[in-house]
Amino acid sequence: MNISYSITSEANEDLPLSRRGIEYGWIKVEKRPVMPTALAVKRAWQNNETIFLPAILADTLPFYQSDIAQANRLMGQVQQGAELSELLEVEIYDTRLQPAFELSGCSYEDNDGQAIEKVIFDSWEGDEMVADNLWCKASWLSFHEEDGSLRFRFSFGIEGYEDVAADPERQDLAAKLTDAIFPESAAVTRHPGLNAMLQAMLDCERVGFMERIVYFNAPNGGAQMHHDVERGHEGVVFAQLSGSTFWLALAKPKLLDEIEAFLAEAPADKWPQLRELAADRQALSEYLEEPDHEWAEDLIDRTPGFSRHLLERGYAHVLEPGDVLLMPQQSLDTCVWHSVICLGDETGEGLSFALKRMQKEGSA
Repeated sequence: MNISYSITSEANEDLPLSRRGIEYGWIKVEKRPVMPTALAVKRAWQNNETIFLPAILADTLPFYQSDIAQANRLMGQVQQGAELSELLEVEIYDTRLQPAFELSGCSYEDNDGQAIEKVIFDSWEGDEMVADNLWCKASWLSFHEEDGSLRFRFSFGIEGYEDVAADPERQDLAAKLTDAIFPESAAVTRHPGLNAMLQAMLDCERVGFMERIVYFNAPNGGAQMHHDVERGHEGVVFAQLSGSTFWLALAKPKLLDEIEAFLAEAPADKWPQLRELAADRQALSEYLEEPDHEWAEDLIDRTPGFSRHLLERGYAHVLEPGDVLLMPQQSLDTCVWHSVICLGDETGEGLSFALKRMQKEGSA
């Protein structure tokens, strides 16, 4: 993607990059890329490269505009302090959830400062309960007072302790719970062209879309640089349904390369602790995996010059409604790290689903 960067705005079409009070500069999309071939997609995936699929969902998004609008209303109500559990009991959601899912409780996750509310469901087949402790968890993306970004994460069991890949039945039911609350998920999961491309890319009969997250990136918000490695999953598909986002995305070995290259050109008195770590590539790699890697965050998340450095080396993408990003997440050593900034004044909806190789339904 051809994206130009400037420190200040030079034209009306320039877009500001701002996240949590940090001004990163201005960008303009000069030229959008063409759709890659299926062979190019497979090769890029095998090389742990980010894959941009421009407007691949544009043909189906019109069918989901009412669902996207309803999701936006739900997001706004949660932003304003309404209880998610009560919102999901109104008629429109009760109709979607019944008879397969029954709201059984909620918790407010006092041990998680960004959490808003976790709503818990049981799954039923007729009179038989087939699974319990499926949940939808609403959280803020940051602690910044001016960042209204939210995420709705769907999973099951004890968060942070349970191996989700070990229970495919409940994992699949949590995915179906996402479909009930956010039916626009089908723009990804039932898109023939995208699914055919993913099946060829992963060399499988069917693709499972697991551990789903519905994002609402708000102005001045987004996500810091991170990865999404989880056992049993091949990577992540992110689809922009409304609004627009700016991404920096690159495989971990390349991120390490760019950190080293940037530090080599930066003033010698800057980031002394990180420089010491970077002298040992393995030590730097391991440090990035620590929950608190503040020395690295200061550079990769809060230094506009480093963001410009990555942009100028071709690691930037701008997503509009209908666009998709594919990001391999096969190991801690090779996974694609990525960060997000909301573009413009609209809080946009995005879908982030883990990809899993599956057999055809009904096969052994």
